[in-house]
Amino acid sequence: MTNLKSAPTIEVKDLVFGYPEQKPVLRGISFTLQPGERVALLGLTGAGKSTLLENLIGLKMPQSGEIRVQGKKLEEATLSQARRQIGFCFQDANDQLFMPTILEDVMFGPRNYGVPPGVARDRALALLDEFGLVEFANRSAHELSGGQRRLAALAAILALEPAILILDEPTNGLDPSWRRHLASVLSQLPIEVILIASHNLNWIGKTTQRALILADGEIKIDRQTQDLLGDKSTLEYYNLPPDW
Repeated sequence: MTNLKSAPTIEVKDLVFGYPEQKPVLRGISFTLQPGERVALLGLTGAGKSTLLENLIGLKMPQSGEIRVQGKKLEEATLSQARRQIGFCFQDANDQLFMPTILEDVMFGPRNYGVPPGVARDRALALLDEFGLVEFANRSAHELSGGQRRLAALAAILALEPAILILDEPTNGLDPSWRRHLASVLSQLPIEVILIASHNLNWIGKTTQRALILADGEIKIDRQTQDLLGDKSTLEYYNLPPDW
């Protein structure tokens, strides 16, 4: 009997991206993300992690190479469809929270895609309740703590029911209790693939099973997270000391 392997959820092949009159930030990036994977993207500040993530959702377009999302090449004609499948959380939650209340923030995406108001409201309230934020539903994001804003932004993304979740430095500004709460939320999400760019090695050890290291514009390391975290010499070589 033939053992059929499932197709990658995301496939990146020979991706090259650079800004005008500068050397490429990303040089020949290739990797796949399979259904069920929880993957960390590691690297120094300025290594190009955010740039890579922005290529994956079409905010930036590569000079060469290709990205496939659920089998379809990411290009102008497929961009809208791909973005329906990918939920992307920016480093700063304030970039995604702009409505008068967080309930309206979480309803915004579904309403923008034609979901009836009652359905969008029920979905938003259910997510806010799951994240422990329902009592703040009618407050502005500016009245919430950093951790609460982070979860509200995540709820706004999940209201669109994406298959793929991409998080850019999700623990920035969070105290230990909120980091633990966020890890608990992520572990229970019915999401096909989660990709997390982070500097917090301890936290990604609890939230991912596979880790990529981006350095000098290339994916240098692709290993199981716990295996990599136990290899202090490799982490030190890439200036990612595990104890700091």
